[in-house]
Amino acid sequence: MRTRIGLVLWRGHVFVTAAAMAFLPGLAQAQTIPRERITNALPRLEAMIDRIIAAKEVPGLSIAIIHDDEVVYRKGFGLREIGKPGMVGADTVFQIASLSKPVSSTVVAALVSEGIVSWDSRVADVDPAFRLAEAYPTSMVTISDLFAHRSGLPGGAGNDLEEIGYGRDEILQRLRLLPPASSFRSAYAYSNFGLTAGAVAAVRPTGRSWEDIAEEKLYRPLGMMSTSSRHADFLARPDRAALHIRDNGAWAAKVQRNPDPQSPAGGVSSAVGDLANWARLELGRGMSDGKRLIAAEALDETHEPLMSRGLNAVTQAQSFYGLGWNVEFGRHGLTWGHAGAFSAGARSLVTLYPKSNLGIVVLSNAFPTGVPEGVSDSFADMVFHGEVRADWVTAWNKAYAGLFGPAIEAARATYATPPVPSSPPLTLEAYEGRYANSYVGEAIVKREAGGLVLKVGPGEEQTTALHHFDRDLFFTYPAADMPEMPSEVRFSIGPDSRATAVTIDFLDGSGVGTLRRVP
Repeated sequence: MRTRIGLVLWRGHVFVTAAAMAFLPGLAQAQTIPRERITNALPRLEAMIDRIIAAKEVPGLSIAIIHDDEVVYRKGFGLREIGKPGMVGADTVFQIASLSKPVSSTVVAALVSEGIVSWDSRVADVDPAFRLAEAYPTSMVTISDLFAHRSGLPGGAGNDLEEIGYGRDEILQRLRLLPPASSFRSAYAYSNFGLTAGAVAAVRPTGRSWEDIAEEKLYRPLGMMSTSSRHADFLARPDRAALHIRDNGAWAAKVQRNPDPQSPAGGVSSAVGDLANWARLELGRGMSDGKRLIAAEALDETHEPLMSRGLNAVTQAQSFYGLGWNVEFGRHGLTWGHAGAFSAGARSLVTLYPKSNLGIVVLSNAFPTGVPEGVSDSFADMVFHGEVRADWVTAWNKAYAGLFGPAIEAARATYATPPVPSSPPLTLEAYEGRYANSYVGEAIVKREAGGLVLKVGPGEEQTTALHHFDRDLFFTYPAADMPEMPSEVRFSIGPDSRATAVTIDFLDGSGVGTLRRVP
C-alpha cells in the first residue's frame, strides 16, 4: 500500500506521509540556520572531539558538516590504528557499515530516475528465480518492501551464513529456507540480506554487478573518488582506518571484516568528504553543483516514513523507517539519518536536517561506542539552541554498551560453572561425524589435539573448539569480534548411544540451526 497524503492506519501501524508532515506542529517547519551559528559552534565542537580522543573513547574520528549546499567543515582526529603513527585526516577512508544502506538507496533512486526499475517493481518480475518461504510474499514483494524491511524476513536472515564464509549468491538463494518472522508487510525487521536482495534485484535489468552500478550511477558522477562497494578497494587505500574492538578494556585492532556478501547493506567504504557531497545531493533533492543527477521524486520516496520504529530510546524522537533511511521527528524537527556499526570495530552516522539545509557525517573506527551519535546530537544542540543541553556522548555510550555487554556477561555466567552434579560426556567418538541441513550446509565434528572441534561453512572455513559443559551439552567461542561470548552446541543422542543431530546455537537464530547426522 502506497500513499502520499495524510496519515494512514494500516495493520496497526501509523504511517506519516510527506504531505502530512507540514501539519505536525513543531516537527516539520523550516528553521533557517544563519552560517554564524555554525561558525560559532565549530571551536566548541573541535574542543569536545579533542577531549573524546584524549579520553580514548575512540581511537580515531572524521567529521564533515554540510550547510546550504556547501561542505563547510571536514577534519580528522586521532589515530588510524592504535600503536601506529598514522593520523586520521579529512581524506581517511573508513568502512561505514550500515551507513551503506541510505547510500545504496540513492543508487537505486538513480535507477528509478532513469526508468530502469521503479520502487514498486516486484522482485519476482525482475528476478524470476527469487524466492521467499511463502508463495504470496514471493510473488508480491517489491524493491521498496525490501528496502523498508517489511518483507517478513527475520532480521538476522543470512547474517549467520555470512559469518561462516558463504558468498552473496548462496546466501540470497537460501533465504527461501527461513520461516517468516511476521506476515508480509505487517512488521519492521531490520535485515541486511533483505535489503541486499532488493538492491541486487534493482540492478538485474542492467546486466551489471551492484558494485559497477553503484560506481557508475553515484560515485563517479559525484566525484566520490575514495568510495567503493568492494572490500578489495578499501584494502588498497593507503590512508585507511583499521577496525578496533575492546580487548581487556583497551582498544585493539585485532579483527578484519570483509562485508562484500552484503555490500549494498554494509559494504561501502568512504571518506567524509565524499559522503558530504552525497549528503548535499540528498538535501538538494537530486541536484549537484547546479546539475540534475537524480529525479527529485525518486529520492523523495526514500524519505517517506513507512514503518514505525517507536521512540528513539536516547532522544525520544518518534522514529520511522523509509527506504534505507531512518526518518525521525524530534527536538530539532525532521531528520533523515542512519547509523552503521560492525561489531568487528566500525561506527558511522549521518544526520540530515532537510528543513534547515544542514547535515553532519561522523565516521569512527571502534565498536562499541556511541561517540558518532553523541557528537552529532551535541552539534545540533549547539546550532539550534546555542548550548549542549545533555551529555549525549555518555547517553549514547551507555546505549551501545547495553547492546552486547549484558548478553555476554549472562552467557559467561551460564557456562562459568558446570551444574552440580554434572554428567560426563559420552566417548568422543559418539559425537564425531558429519551433520547437515539445507540452510547451514555441512558441519563436521571431529577430534583434534585431544578434544572436539566444530567445523562449519563452505570448505570447513570456521573451526572452533568445543568445551564440555554437561553430558551432551558443549559450548564454543565462534565470534572473533566477541571472543568472550560463548555459544551453546547441543547433541541429540540416539538409542545406539551415538549423536543423531546437533543444534548449533549461533546458527539457530531463525530456528534452522539443527543439523542431522549424515550416514
